[in-house]
Amino acid sequence: MINKTVNLDQIRFEYSDPSSLIESIRKRGIAIPVQVNVRDGYYECADGRKRLSACQVLAEEDLSFARIPVMILNDFSKAGSSYWGNTQNKH
Repeated sequence: MINKTVNLDQIRFEYSDPSSLIESIRKRGIAIPVQVNVRDGYYECADGRKRLSACQVLAEEDLSFARIPVMILNDFSKAGSSYWGNTQNKH
């Protein structure tokens, strides 16, 4: 898994009523990254649509909420054995 920050408009998600989260996110920001999967040219929300919906509302008053911390679930580009410090398969 890879953590990074992306623009809200790069993430596809289904809007969900964020009213219970807006004040908390306004004060503290996103504490736990939203989980996404990489698709062809965009990210797809796997977990966190209420957080994304809250940020969508908050971004209308403060653009800092338009950048979202995400955890990319399906990017295994660094998952080879050399990434883990092994030079040989040691099963």
